[in-house]
Amino acid sequence: MPSRTSPARAASRRVASSIDVVILTPRGRRLLVLLTRGPARSRERWQLPWHPLRPADTIDDVAAQLARRVLGTRPSLVEQVAAYGDRRRHPAGADLSVAFLALVESESAAGADKNSAWFPVDDLPPLPPRQRAMLEGVLTSLRVRIDQSPIAFHLLPSTFTLTQLQEIYELLLGRRLHKASFRRSLHAAWLVEPTDEWRSEGRGRPAQLFRYAPRKRRGGRRGVRFGI
Repeated sequence: MPSRTSPARAASRRVASSIDVVILTPRGRRLLVLLTRGPARSRERWQLPWHPLRPADTIDDVAAQLARRVLGTRPSLVEQVAAYGDRRRHPAGADLSVAFLALVESESAAGADKNSAWFPVDDLPPLPPRQRAMLEGVLTSLRVRIDQSPIAFHLLPSTFTLTQLQEIYELLLGRRLHKASFRRSLHAAWLVEPTDEWRSEGRGRPAQLFRYAPRKRRGGRRGVRFGI
């Protein structure tokens, strides 16, 4: 498990490599990213959560433990996205930084570390240049993969309405989707199954709750393909 070395202490000495985690959650119609306070003398007040990487560390374990420590709960997904070895400035002066994506549904995001705060991805404070590039790279990767992978389900509770699911897809894609076309694409992908539960959504009829339950099919596709 990573030690509790603070970014402020680690940044006082140059590190060779770092693990940086982009933690995302939905809130209303916006996608938020979790940032942590930088050291008092840092150029930017806010940073992505990061941790120095030591020779004996396993990068997947460090990323998962870092995300869990900052969030106060286990994220629903943590996965490596890309490595950055460019000359853009990192808070620790790291020569190499490995970017991870972490996702958490909104209710579980409430217990984040007191030295952290959620910011809309389209209204961010200044970030260290490499971390800004890492955040943009992670968001691009997420949006490119959304119609090929069931990644949206990691931002939802275990049961949800189809309206909730569509809102998550719209949030990640950055555009509105036609309701009937979305549901046809969703059912064609065989990703969800109905439960016996219903939930009131506004003034209309109660909506049935669904769960993520992909059925096996040839080719192994598990995404929702949008040709709309």
